[in-house]
Amino acid sequence: MRAVRDETTATLAAAGVPDPEVDAELLIGHVLGLSRGGVQARLVVGGLIDDADAAALASLVARRARREPLQHLTGRAAFRSLDLAVGPGVFVPRPETEGVAQIAIDALRAVAEPEPIGIDLGSGSGAIALALATEVPHARVWAVEKSPEAFVWTRRNVEEVAAPNLELVFGDLADALPELDGKVSVVVSNPPYIPLGAIPRDPEVRLHDPETALYGGDDGLDVVRVLSRRALALLRPGGVLVIEHGEAQSADIATLLAADGWRAIDHHRDLTGRDRATTAVR
Repeated sequence: MRAVRDETTATLAAAGVPDPEVDAELLIGHVLGLSRGGVQARLVVGGLIDDADAAALASLVARRARREPLQHLTGRAAFRSLDLAVGPGVFVPRPETEGVAQIAIDALRAVAEPEPIGIDLGSGSGAIALALATEVPHARVWAVEKSPEAFVWTRRNVEEVAAPNLELVFGDLADALPELDGKVSVVVSNPPYIPLGAIPRDPEVRLHDPETALYGGDDGLDVVRVLSRRALALLRPGGVLVIEHGEAQSADIATLLAADGWRAIDHHRDLTGRDRATTAVR
């Protein structure tokens, strides 16, 4: 197994895969039904891998070397305490979005109501909505997604997690949930925000994430404009909007939100020190 791990690591490194040893161990674990820790334990005691498993691994390694996302190969993505199903047609949740979810969770927990309402607009895999529902169990949470391809994964994850306080809606964030207008405490979204002329560097994103989840018009803010107007209608006075965005978009988003009448606009940095989220108060 150690020889296979080292060979796999070298193959992925030569293909430019970030953290090739991590991916090698996760792929081995996927084939063997082990966690990464389980793989490492087997490596310590001189574990073996049989020919059938080695062949299955080789096929996955070849696909990963072509920069197919690891999560598409394993069919799973970790997000906070959740283990989500993902695949072609849905945006793979990123570590930086965990921080955006934390902002929304904190805002929802701070509401002095027995059942505050939180909405995730453009839910994709359902990652943010499910984090809200499971980590703020007294809240009522809605997940809204309009892409048929993504909605397959949203529904699957909602069914797997089975949070009793979460409702799933197939619909457009532009006019979603009119029955909740003026009643919502937190609206959160990770909208498409990449400008049309800005091609993502990573092949995993450029070639495999759905375009509808990536591109937000010429300046990247087309969906943010729609989101701002819809959130104003949904939120009660004092309600909080949380938006994930690109690191260079803070000033433009602040200008946009201020023009729409939002208050207390603030920016939040990710763990690398980049502005990746903006909040505003209704």
